[in-house]
Amino acid sequence: MRRGEVWESRLHPRSGAEQSGRRPVIVLSNDGFNAIESWQSVIVVPCSTSDKQRARGPTAVALKKGAGGLRKGSVALCHQITTIDRTKLVTRWGSLRAEEMAAVEQGLRAALDMS
Repeated sequence: MRRGEVWESRLHPRSGAEQSGRRPVIVLSNDGFNAIESWQSVIVVPCSTSDKQRARGPTAVALKKGAGGLRKGSVALCHQITTIDRTKLVTRWGSLRAEEMAAVEQGLRAALDMS
């Protein structure tokens, strides 16, 4: 797996307001870590198709259908960065283009107040 790839994932069990169920995620973790098979964790941003999530401001980054293989127009929920076990990644859908990943990175900077 590589940074910027979109994967279908199984995000359960989760709790509270955390995104759960089968959904696309965007890989954020460093490719150096991603290449180490014994490194079991991967940092991801979950995606949602909910219109309610679209209104969350600069940390909710809109992605068009087809971006990185997304089946529907989606929102990268940059305020819900999470670490998961790589066994929760099911199927690789594709990779975001550089400008799409740049938009996600801008959302991450907003979420972490790192402008």
